[in-house]
Amino acid sequence: MAIKVAIFGVGLIGGSLGLCLKGKPEITVVGHSHRPGSLNRMIERGVVDAATASMEEAAADADFIFLCVPVGNLEEYLRKLNELPLKPGCIITDVGSTKASISACAETCSRPGVHFIGGHPMAGSERSGVEAASTLLFENAFYVLTPSAGVPEEAYLRLEQLLGYTRAQIVRVDPVLHDEIVGAISHLPHIIAVALVNQVCDYDKDNGLHRMLAAGGFRDITRIASSDPIIWRDILLSNRDVLLSLLQDWNREIDGFIHMLEERDGERIEQAFQKANQFRGELPERRKGAITSLYDIYIDVPDHPGIIGQIATELGVQHINLSNMQIIESREDVPGVLRLSFRQENEMERAKQHLHAQGYAVYL
Repeated sequence: MAIKVAIFGVGLIGGSLGLCLKGKPEITVVGHSHRPGSLNRMIERGVVDAATASMEEAAADADFIFLCVPVGNLEEYLRKLNELPLKPGCIITDVGSTKASISACAETCSRPGVHFIGGHPMAGSERSGVEAASTLLFENAFYVLTPSAGVPEEAYLRLEQLLGYTRAQIVRVDPVLHDEIVGAISHLPHIIAVALVNQVCDYDKDNGLHRMLAAGGFRDITRIASSDPIIWRDILLSNRDVLLSLLQDWNREIDGFIHMLEERDGERIEQAFQKANQFRGELPERRKGAITSLYDIYIDVPDHPGIIGQIATELGVQHINLSNMQIIESREDVPGVLRLSFRQENEMERAKQHLHAQGYAVYL
């Protein structure tokens, strides 16, 4: 039986879903965008079978509708879709990183025969847009589904079966619990990173040395502060109540460190680090999660003309896909430090082994 999948918002996530589903037996993928340029790009990239600027045409007779638009636009799209003559049994899902608000909206504008199941694929990339779409984006990632109590089990199983083509691990979670968890492991860290960078930025106004010396580790631990401001504005406002509670807990943690330092309590400081070390050591290694992993290696390189091109050529000859490269430091009196970034762990491991065999000092 033919299955029609409509994707609203064909960027990195929507385009990757399209690539995972397109060409599978009996599945037709239709992409939607209001912008002609986006329609052309999704066709050129080959992530959909057809593209249209008409919501009615995209949604007509669709068995599954994926809303891959920004979090701030999800409720608007959901309401518009529920005004259209959707196919009986149609399943609407989304890919937003908050679930409670959109699930509540779905319940208020629900209608018989159409089912909404919230979704959140915990996968991403340092790149964005349909050009970055990949069939490997969701592989081994957690894909959270948050059906409400009124969703028939049959509908849930149909969506779960369809998402099997992504090769993600499907996890079923309550919408409110989802937002509490993701708030703690993703949204709160983004707030902390932004606050920390802005604090150092303000200190830097006096002498400029903070900017000069805040390389390496500081840049790495605060990289998520470079996330898209508009997207994160909508995410944080969507999860407002959860984050207010989490920030109160965070303030108590910081107050604890203030007290330890005031009292010169070295034992409690040591215990705090031991607790963190133990819990962090139990976290899964190299698994896709709410915050995109980095696959970076570092190389000490001499200050010789052509050395960067030589390394890039070495990787190209081995068909190793390099995502990005950056010279962190290069001066006459010290070796340069070159950072190589990869989209996949296996590419990073191959590069590490090959460059080490070529005599380069390679480290993580």
